[in-house]
Order: sequence, then structure tokens, then C-alpha cells
Amino acid sequence: MKNQSKQLAPLLLVLVFIFTCNPVFADTLAEFEGLIEPFELVNIGSPVEGVVADVKVQRSSSVKKGEPLVVLDSSVENAVVERARVLAEVEGELKLQKERLEFAKRMQARVEELFNSDAISAEKNDAAAPDVTLARARLQKAKENRALAKLDLQRAKAMLNQRTIKSPLSGIVIERYVSPGEFVASQPLLRIAQMDPLRVEVILPAEMFKKIKPGMEAQVIPETEQEGSYSSVVTIVDRVIDPASGTFGVRLELPNPDYRLPSGLKCAVRFEDGNKNIAPGDSQTDITKDVIAQAKTKKSQVNSLAQ
Repeated sequence: MKNQSKQLAPLLLVLVFIFTCNPVFADTLAEFEGLIEPFELVNIGSPVEGVVADVKVQRSSSVKKGEPLVVLDSSVENAVVERARVLAEVEGELKLQKERLEFAKRMQARVEELFNSDAISAEKNDAAAPDVTLARARLQKAKENRALAKLDLQRAKAMLNQRTIKSPLSGIVIERYVSPGEFVASQPLLRIAQMDPLRVEVILPAEMFKKIKPGMEAQVIPETEQEGSYSSVVTIVDRVIDPASGTFGVRLELPNPDYRLPSGLKCAVRFEDGNKNIAPGDSQTDITKDVIAQAKTKKSQVNSLAQ
């Protein structure tokens, strides 16, 4: 029995090599190593210069889109807004010009009555007409000034809003770079990662280029959860193959609504076409199904003899 085992040892080594190196035999070759990353990684900056008055988040804080993150000192901007609001709301000039127009109309009507009764000359009647035109023009100018004042108020509010930096996306604060009292200009204030969805970057051999298409489903197995998998969808397939390595990149979108998965994990990715697991050489192998079945049978026999 020992002699027979020694004779079968080389065959065992060959079969083990075939099963571990040939993607047709090994199920694990249908899995490719990938990296789980945030969907977006954003450095939050300020559109204006100023002194930080308050930072409302800390590292690892969860934030929602539109949530205030950093507030700059805005005492001057608040004063400008109040002044613009008063100018936009006052109605004294508008009422004055309306009264002047009404007065000019009454005066013109009286002059016309006197002219019709031959009490005044035609020259005096003609002189009253421009007063109405001038009063109407002054009223129009007052209305235009009121509209401009409202626009100035909107501008002042916009400048005030720039003093509050809000989150452009929902995610997690990765880094906090500033504290209250610091002067900021063009430097980043915070770094935020969008964690739902996550993206998975995979490098595949060129022979799989025609097999992977956007919209294809894949299973992602994080390195910390070997027994569990998560469904993802292919979103990007690089159209250029790297000639040096003979590989191309693929990006998948992995839903993560409860932030259960962290980013930065290595993972295994198993691509699926329907219920079929896709591996390199599935459509190009020169080994027939009969040969594969025979090889698996021989492996089982060798294992039993070795035991």
C-alpha cells in the first residue's frame, strides 16, 4: 500500500496543481480580490475667508446632506442683511411718489377745467401736462429702487449663508482640520466620506473584458465576513486595458444603508451571469467537460488511497 501511495504521489501533486491553478476546476478562481472604498471622499472647503466661530461635528460623526458643519464669524454680514432688509421693506419713498402723481393729476384736471372755461391760456394748460409725466416717472423709479433693494437683500442673505458651510452629501466625517478661532481661506476644513453606497474596485485579467458588462450582478465577500456576502452591481468597466499587466479595472456599487460595512476592507468579488459564476476561460478553455469530470474522479481516488 505504501508503494502504491508513493507511485500515486506525483499524480496527486499534478492534480492539486491543476485544481488550484486552473480556473476551470477551482471555484475560488471565480473570485477576484477587490477593495471596498467610500463612494465619494470629499474635502470640505469654505467659499469665503473668515474666522471659525463653531465646528458642529467631530471625527466619525454621521452627517446628512445640507447639515451645517462649520460656522464662520458673520457679525458684519448680519448687519448688512439687516440694512438690506430695511431698505427692501420701507415704503416711504414709494408712497411719496404715488401722492405726487395723484396731486399732479388733480392739478392737471383743474387746469383743464379752467382752460375749458377760458379762464387760463393754452400755454398754462400745456405747462401742467409735464408735471404728471414727471411724477409718473418718479414713481416708476421708486418702484425700480424697491426691486433693487430686494435683490440686494437676497445678495446679502447669500453672503451670510456662505458663512455657514454645509455638508454636500450624507456620510461620515473622516478628518477635522480646524477649530474655533482659526482663520481659514483656501485650506480644507473637514473630510467626509460617502458610505452609502460603497464602491468596490477590482482589477481583472484582459480575457474577461467581454464578459463583464455594466449592470451585471456580483457578490462581494469582505475579508472580515468570510461566511457572508453582499449583492452589488457593476457600474463602470474601463475601456482601456493596461498593456503592461494585461488587466483592466471594474467598479461596483455596493449598497450600505445602515453603514454596516466600513470602507478600506479587502474583499473577494464573485461575478454572476444569471445563476452562473463567471471565471476566466469559461468560454475559451480547451479542456472538455468529460476530462474535467475524469480529473475530479481521479482526485477523489487519490485522496482515498493517500488516507
